[in-house]
Amino acid sequence: MTIFLLVIIYLAFISLGLPDSLLGAAWPVMQLDYGAPLETAGFLFMTIAGGTIVSSLLSGRLLKRFGTGNVTFVSVLMTACALLGFYFAPSIFWLVVCAIPLGLGAGAVDAGLNNYVATNYKAHHMSWLHCFWGVGASLGPIIMASFISGENTWRNGYLVISCIQFALVIILLLTLPLWGRVKNNSNLSVSEGIADSEGVTPDEDIKDIKPLKIRGVKLALVAFLFYCGVEATVGLWGSSFLVNVKGISAATAAGWVSFYYVGITVGRLITGFITFKTTNQTLIRAGQIIALTGAVILFLPLPSAFSLAGFIIVGLGLAPIFPCMLHETPARFGKTHSQTIMGYQMAIAYTGTTFIPPLLGFMASHLTLGIFPVCIVVFVAAMLLSSEKLNDLLKKKVSLKSNSTVM
Repeated sequence: MTIFLLVIIYLAFISLGLPDSLLGAAWPVMQLDYGAPLETAGFLFMTIAGGTIVSSLLSGRLLKRFGTGNVTFVSVLMTACALLGFYFAPSIFWLVVCAIPLGLGAGAVDAGLNNYVATNYKAHHMSWLHCFWGVGASLGPIIMASFISGENTWRNGYLVISCIQFALVIILLLTLPLWGRVKNNSNLSVSEGIADSEGVTPDEDIKDIKPLKIRGVKLALVAFLFYCGVEATVGLWGSSFLVNVKGISAATAAGWVSFYYVGITVGRLITGFITFKTTNQTLIRAGQIIALTGAVILFLPLPSAFSLAGFIIVGLGLAPIFPCMLHETPARFGKTHSQTIMGYQMAIAYTGTTFIPPLLGFMASHLTLGIFPVCIVVFVAAMLLSSEKLNDLLKKKVSLKSNSTVM
C-alpha cells in the first residue's frame, strides 16, 4: 500500500512538471495567434508564479484542515481545468484568468507532496521525486513540439496535457483513502531538530510558537531563495552569456545549457542512491561546494570550452540541494510545523525563481552580461553561508539539549 501510494506521488510530480515548461515552448506560436506583444508571456508567467506563491503560503492551513490527499486532488483538478481553459481561451484576457488557478494548484500540491514525502518516506524518495519532476518538465515541450511541428495547433498540445491531468485526477479520487492509512502506518523515524530557545524537541514544546519564530527557519528560507535564484538564473541567462560574452553560436549555447538541465536531472537520480550511504546535510554541503566550483570556472577567463564543464558542474552541484533541504525540514524544525514551514519554503523558492533572474537582467542591461558568473558565484556563496549558519545553530541547540539532559 505504501509503495502503491508512492507511485501515485511520483505520477503527480510528473504531472506537476508537465505544465511548467509549456508556456515557453508554445509562446512563439501563441503570440502570433493572439497578435500579442512578446512581453505578454512574462506577464502570464508572473501571474502563474503569483498564484503559486499565494497557495504555498496558505498550504499549511489547508493541509492541516483537509489533509494531503484532498488538497492534492483539488489542486490537480484546478490545474487540469486551467490547462483546458488555455485550450479554449479566445483572448489574452482568458489566458490570464486561467493562469490564476494554474498557479494556485501548482503551489498547494507542490508544498503538500514535499511535506508528505519528507515526513513519511526516506531521503532517496525525495531526490527521485524531483527527478520525476524533471521528467515531466522535459516531456511537456516534447509533447507541445509534436503538435506545433505538425498540422495541429498549440491548443491541441494543451488539450493533451489537460487530459493527462484529468486522468491523474481520477486516480487520485480513487486512492484518497490510502493517504491517511499510509500516514498512520508510517514507521519512518524523523530525527527531530532542536528549534526552541530552551533546547527541547520541537514537537514537545513549540506547538504554540509561530513557525517563523522558530530559530533557524529564516536562515533556511534564505538558502531556498538563493538556491532557486541560481537555478533559474543559470537557465534563463546562460545562453545569452555564452553568445554575448563567450562568442559562441546560439545553437551551440542552447545545447550547452541543456547539459546543465541534464546535470540536475541525472544528478538527482544518482543522489537517490547516495542517500543510502550518507546524510542530507553532507549532500547539501557537497552540492553547494560543487556548484560554487562550477560557478568559479564560469567566472575565470578560461577558453570557451571550459564553460560547458562549468555549466555541467553547476547542474550536478545543484541536483541534491533542493530535495535534501526539503527532506530535512521535519528533522530541523519538527513535524508539528513542518507543513507550514514547507509552504513558506516553497513560496520563497518561487519568489527567488520569479524575481532574481529579472533582477540580474536589469543589472546586465545597465552594465554587461559579464556580471552573470559573478552573480552566480555570489548567490551560491550566500546559499552556502546561510546553510552553514543554520547547521551551526542546530548543533548548538543539540548541545544545549544534551547538557540540560545531563544536568
